[in-house]
Amino acid sequence: MAAPTLQQPSFLLANLKADSTTKPLLQRCQDLVKVIDEYPAKELHLIFPWLVESVFGSLDGVIAGWNLRLLHSRSTEYNIAMEFLDPSGPMMKLVYKLQAEEYKYEIPVNYLPGPVKASIQEGVLPDCPLFHNKLQFPLSGLLSLNLALNPFEFYMFNFAYSLITPKSYPQGHHGSNTDSGYFVLVDTYLKYFLPTEGSVPPSPFSDSRGSVTAPSPRSPSVSFAGYGVHSPSLLKHHIFHQPSVNADPAAQEIWRSETLLQMFVEIWLHHYSLEMYQKLQSPQLALLQYRLSMSSMPCQPHAPPGSGTLHTYQEPFSPTEEHVLVVRLLVKHLHAFSNSLKPEQLSSSPSAHSHTHNSPLEEFKRVVVQRFVQQKLYLFLQHCFSHWPLDASFRAVLETWLSYIQPWRYTGDKINPLPDQNNQNRTVPDRWASFVQENLLMYTKLFQVFLNRAVRTDLVNAKNALMIFRVAKVFSQPNLAEMIQTGEQLFLEPEHVLHHRQPRGYLTPSQGGSYLSPRQRVVTDTVFRVKSHVYALEGQDCQYKQMFGTELRGAVLKLIQIIAQARQTAKRISDHSVEVASSNSFLSWFGMGSADLNNMYSGAEPEETGECVKKTHEFLDRALENLCQIFRLNPGQLTQLISNLGSSQDDVNYQQLPDCVQGENGLILTDLGRTQIINGLRRFDIRYQGDPELQPIRSYENALMVRLLFRISSLVNERFGRHMNALCSRPDFLGRLGRHYLANPDWTTRLRKSPVTRRTLERTRQPRLSLRPLASYRTLLMLLLLYLFGALLSLGPVSSTLLILTGALVCGLFMALLGDKLKSH
Repeated sequence: MAAPTLQQPSFLLANLKADSTTKPLLQRCQDLVKVIDEYPAKELHLIFPWLVESVFGSLDGVIAGWNLRLLHSRSTEYNIAMEFLDPSGPMMKLVYKLQAEEYKYEIPVNYLPGPVKASIQEGVLPDCPLFHNKLQFPLSGLLSLNLALNPFEFYMFNFAYSLITPKSYPQGHHGSNTDSGYFVLVDTYLKYFLPTEGSVPPSPFSDSRGSVTAPSPRSPSVSFAGYGVHSPSLLKHHIFHQPSVNADPAAQEIWRSETLLQMFVEIWLHHYSLEMYQKLQSPQLALLQYRLSMSSMPCQPHAPPGSGTLHTYQEPFSPTEEHVLVVRLLVKHLHAFSNSLKPEQLSSSPSAHSHTHNSPLEEFKRVVVQRFVQQKLYLFLQHCFSHWPLDASFRAVLETWLSYIQPWRYTGDKINPLPDQNNQNRTVPDRWASFVQENLLMYTKLFQVFLNRAVRTDLVNAKNALMIFRVAKVFSQPNLAEMIQTGEQLFLEPEHVLHHRQPRGYLTPSQGGSYLSPRQRVVTDTVFRVKSHVYALEGQDCQYKQMFGTELRGAVLKLIQIIAQARQTAKRISDHSVEVASSNSFLSWFGMGSADLNNMYSGAEPEETGECVKKTHEFLDRALENLCQIFRLNPGQLTQLISNLGSSQDDVNYQQLPDCVQGENGLILTDLGRTQIINGLRRFDIRYQGDPELQPIRSYENALMVRLLFRISSLVNERFGRHMNALCSRPDFLGRLGRHYLANPDWTTRLRKSPVTRRTLERTRQPRLSLRPLASYRTLLMLLLLYLFGALLSLGPVSSTLLILTGALVCGLFMALLGDKLKSH
């Protein structure tokens, strides 16, 4: 009986792999449910890594898996995948089944976030208990290090990593929608393992001790010196020292909540420079340089701690919009999770024995934002603010930031905040002053970085103007500016007893404390907490710039000037669009409006026309009001600041070209010219500059006739081009008549108003026959009316055609004789 048992797992895995390429998803999931229910954990252990990879894809991105990021509710496979991966579904049942047997699965260190990987390979143990006692040291050296994870950790690692794995999406698909299967699954896991009401549901499986407990620390054969006693869980020190641990199921099950959060934070928010990563490390963490040098570089001399490639490392990671949206979902839920504490628990002062009165989940809620997320999210947002393109896609990063700095929007049962219109005059409650102070840099430093982006952004675009308004609106909430000022005053107070301060405000597990232990008496001082927060994120030698200081106030005044310039530009664009709309009204069909094709191709973006320009003006007006409220600018000062722009002179400058120099192939923009364009002071008259015959087919043209008439005119121009050129070169009356029908002098003069190569200019000067106006519906309608008028006069088609040609010839003779005089007038 033993032989079949040993051969069955490989046979089961082979069958499942074969079915994955032939059977539909529904049938595969049904088969997997039967396998998970019927087979013991010993046999399921071998198929688990393959199953996780087939669902979430491989870590290197070669295997796509189920493509949860492209799976939407409209898909027939959506409900099947969601039910299978549900926290109470078959997949999680398999995880718990394997967890009860304490199996381990390896993850190469190479797939960890860049700073963590470089740190481990240099021998520095990351200051995160998620990696403690899990490193496997092979004989081949540090380049092939692995992490040994339990089934739940392994599952959550692959799930979190699938968000940042580069994917090759099919053409026409993108993964930034918030209704994708992955986004919905993240939301489901957060609500299940970090519940705002009740506790985490217990595991459906039990081991010999009665429940699936948190993985106990293994005694590793090889470990970092000084870290063999570390628990792999931030909560372990707290939970396993509870006298009633067996009586409280939540105390045994909360490790899943913590593991999920650690995985999400470490994988999604651990992307920044290694220099900043080293600042975050606890000073108590040491190098096992001797052991690591012996295992990886036996022939090289001993190097001092901190040497190696750490200082040369640079993180190349660039988060996507989808990534940022998922991070925002995490931030919003953590605020709701933390704010779900009962008022008496939140207001009660924590004591050394507070854990005897509150459950582990409640202790977790108390510290989850500050201890787990704050530092890494701050650096993540800094990275995004510095590297994100100056376009409207930055809105995702902006809303993530605004969600974090407004925890009062996620209180009570209403996780989704009310619209801004209803919250316009809502005062920030005083109880949030401590949060603002302990997150001071989130408000002040990131506001300064945003200010640097704003002055380089095209604020005429309605989407960019909306972002300026959103930030000004948030910071103008009553009582918030006063809280920020109070926090800055606390930070700038002289240091009395902080000369021997540790770089962190709270004791870490490596310093003998616990992340969920009560706050130490040393951090009860508000000044210490503010200084600890700033120094922990920016270092002891940071040069803090006050948000309400003189330097930043000058930058705000500069932004106000740019906003005022953008308002004027938006008004000009709005007025111009009204003029164009009126000139191209129904009357233009009868020759009373502009018939030039190029007037209909202005090159303006959709955001710069129509209603969007009106929204731009509204957003900028309200942003100005809010900025004046935040920085206490009186209306007279604002009026004087805007009046200094010189609107009349600006109108004159707007009609001029941006500052350019003449180059070999035309005009070249200078730095001053680029600044003028960005700020909307001057612009080029953007028009179509290619071959007039090859312009895009308009909505008022017949596509078939455009193509047919272009072929006919091309044949005529190719055959009689020399004769046309000779005719138009004559100085007499025939030459003027030929230039009227065969050339477009207005086009060549218009081209000189904006940069264009000389070759293009010479090509467009050649006389040619253009039949494209005959393909216009307006021209066809006028010809139809003329033929109908001829029919009323009893004229046949031939007679009407001759009459029309005669009228066109007479018009041409008139223009040839009097054209020069009309132009002079």
